Amino acid sequence: MLPEFDLWTSKTLPEALAQLSSAGSEAVPLSGGTNVIPDLRSGRHTAKVVLDISRLKELHGIRRQDGHLVAGGAVTLAELLASPLVSEHGKILQQAGRLFANPLIRNRATVAGNLVDASPAADTAPALLALDAEVELQSQAGSRTVPLQEFFVGVRKTVRRPEELLVSVSWPIAKARTAYAYYKLGLRQADAISVVSVAIRLEVDANGLCQDARIALGSVAPRPLRALAAEESLRGQAFTDASYARASKLAAEAVSPISDLRASGDYRRRMVGVLVQRLLKQAADEFRKRE
Repeated sequence: MLPEFDLWTSKTLPEALAQLSSAGSEAVPLSGGTNVIPDLRSGRHTAKVVLDISRLKELHGIRRQDGHLVAGGAVTLAELLASPLVSEHGKILQQAGRLFANPLIRNRATVAGNLVDASPAADTAPALLALDAEVELQSQAGSRTVPLQEFFVGVRKTVRRPEELLVSVSWPIAKARTAYAYYKLGLRQADAISVVSVAIRLEVDANGLCQDARIALGSVAPRPLRALAAEESLRGQAFTDASYARASKLAAEAVSPISDLRASGDYRRRMVGVLVQRLLKQAADEFRKRE
């Protein structure tokens, strides 16, 4: 059963920010509600005020802007999947989105909600980390931009302040010589929380060497994270089985997985190594085929 709360609605973003400022930590923003409502029922969230922001036009839409792709915070997973712009400039996010819950949830769940909930298993997080995404947080005092890798600080904890809304997510439009790979390991092929998720992005220079790399991981630490040492080991290197093996070993060393009903910590760590090695080869092979 839901607890008692006051339901406020906003017609504009400035009105919503003023309401958040007045309510402070007693308010919970609501858009899709796929996390907020279950959390209110379970008691994980307690709120005197629920602020409905789902109709704010400022939080909707997907557009190009200043060399970036920008998605409003209230954009749903279904809208991400249907967007030609995301297909062109964020295909790895669509790969993750297709494995997000089920079609009914994807029609309601928003990209901001998935990130603000800050689950270590958040499905959009590894893909967005691989894309070098950043989030815009806005309050009455102004706005600030935070790289996504700095946004998460712990299990269901972020740097967002109570008076702030996550109004958009953006990432730079990638260079042409870029390849991606993504995999979500779960107990079922659909509608399952991830056991391990891995997102890979490789940039290739004119000599066919690795110019840059992103290796992002979910469900293997208190927060979604990048395997920075593994990424560094690939830069300037040829795409070989030896370089994949070295990076996968470093990625497995970067995680701190727990044991739970879905898998043991040892299994998760081992699968990080297996999947990173497999996906690095997959991404490199994909680029070679395009060339």
